[in-house]
Amino acid sequence: MEGTNPVNKKLAAALSGGAVLVLALSGCSSDDGNDKLDAWAKQVCDAVQPQAKKIEAANAAIQKQTSDNSAPADVQKTDAQAFQDMSDAYKAIGAAVQNAGAPAVDGGEKKQKDAVKELNDISASYASLKTQVDKLETKDQAKFADGLKDIATSLDKLSKSGNDALKTLEEGDVGKAMAKQESCKSASASAPATAS
Repeated sequence: MEGTNPVNKKLAAALSGGAVLVLALSGCSSDDGNDKLDAWAKQVCDAVQPQAKKIEAANAAIQKQTSDNSAPADVQKTDAQAFQDMSDAYKAIGAAVQNAGAPAVDGGEKKQKDAVKELNDISASYASLKTQVDKLETKDQAKFADGLKDIATSLDKLSKSGNDALKTLEEGDVGKAMAKQESCKSASASAPATAS
């Protein structure tokens, strides 16, 4: 019988893909200034940074829980909290992009609207995963592992989809303006590759 551990690892791997969404909020450097756009980027980046940290902490909690041979009830509790935190974080990022208004670029309004919708959809997806985790049967290890497998599959799909509008929002001048912001730089650098 397969225990929960291999499934947890699959869940953790799927999650690390999801973290990429927020870390996409950083681009390449820029030299041409657009004060209005820079102000917009600063507002968004400053709001994104704490949320990126929250998502990273949620990922780390799940990763840690997968490295132990944890009891299903503990895995359930950790995963449910992590999914809730991620849902809240994406919702907050969506609100930040909404509140910042449309960036001062061609098609800025559509880009902003699409990105907000996408972020809210991602938030709803994580909320739905939390509900699924809450319903898992923890007394039966095999059933729990099966349930986790389904969640890992959903998570995998979520991590592969859903950041097209964000990428579109960050194209061109918007990405350049965001790249100049310290808070966006630190949001993307907050997941350093550690040499062992």
